[in-house]
Amino acid sequence: MGLIYSKIQLSNPVRAKLKPITVTALVDTGANTLCIPEHIAIQLKLQAIETREVRTADNKYHLIPYVGPVQITFEKRHCFTGALVIGDSVLMGAIPLEDMDLVVIPATNTLAVNPDSPNIPSVIVK
Repeated sequence: MGLIYSKIQLSNPVRAKLKPITVTALVDTGANTLCIPEHIAIQLKLQAIETREVRTADNKYHLIPYVGPVQITFEKRHCFTGALVIGDSVLMGAIPLEDMDLVVIPATNTLAVNPDSPNIPSVIVK
């Protein structure tokens, strides 16, 4: 399976007058959260909520701003989350994927709405 990229829309639900930004995100089921570059946080006027310590792939620790809220839209699915401000591209992790009930299709390296629940996002709550 190769890298999976998908177009998503990011917006600031607190500032509805700001236009959403459409980006191509790396879909990473091994990551947890949404990561955005600083220029996206600035354009959406996202407020820092706190600073978080993160460990990057090179095994180094960094203090990173955590901003929000961010609304993510994929097709007709939406979720609200925070984002780590790091890197130069958008990365979407497992938490927003699960929240919107999206699935990765390995055969085509694409992201899709869960075919078992095509009209309404589904979640398991036990």
